Amino acid sequence: NLFTAPDHSIISVPLTLRTDEREFIDNADLNIKEMTDYLASYKGKSGSACPSSQDWVEAVGDAEYIFAITITSNLSGSYNSARIAKEDYEETHPGRKVCLLDSLSAGSELKLIVEKIQEMAAAGKTFEEISAAIVDYQKQTHLIFCLKSLTNLANNGRVNPAVAKIAGVLNIHVVGIASDVGTLEQKEKARGEKKALLTLMDFLHNLNYNGAKLRIGHCFN
Repeated sequence: NLFTAPDHSIISVPLTLRTDEREFIDNADLNIKEMTDYLASYKGKSGSACPSSQDWVEAVGDAEYIFAITITSNLSGSYNSARIAKEDYEETHPGRKVCLLDSLSAGSELKLIVEKIQEMAAAGKTFEEISAAIVDYQKQTHLIFCLKSLTNLANNGRVNPAVAKIAGVLNIHVVGIASDVGTLEQKEKARGEKKALLTLMDFLHNLNYNGAKLRIGHCFN
């Protein structure tokens, strides 16, 4: 959800979504409406490709201190690519440092982590202080997700197509969380949007949400 910042301190290293016919790069130029409309009617298989280690190195440029946050390693090879890039960069640039975080999550939880790093950097914290504090902060953040359609999961082989079709007919919304080990776990099936929203609120309550920072990511909702 973050591609750039006014001071160029944020750089997105995108994943790529591929079908047998087309590919979509998840960067600031992506036409999300075009992609979602296409995928809604596409009947073949789809999948994603993570950025290469070279993509990460190019994104880093000649920065002295780097904080790299990846989508959960349980869903993507992004973390492994970034780990290789970190080792190469620190070896070829003595004295420069990379703090690499496996978010164990996706979407807006990464945004919370980025914002916390920015906040500490603006407060004058050192690289070492931020690196230590962000690991503790990550233990306090959570992800709750709701899917209105299972079509894409069926297309990439994660859900039985028959199950996805039935869920669509019955207006079933899947509600789940990111686990402590970075898997996205289905927890509830809610019929209809109102029930889904109430289920999301129940999850917030169960996580002892007390009015702290909350970020909502959505796709044309």
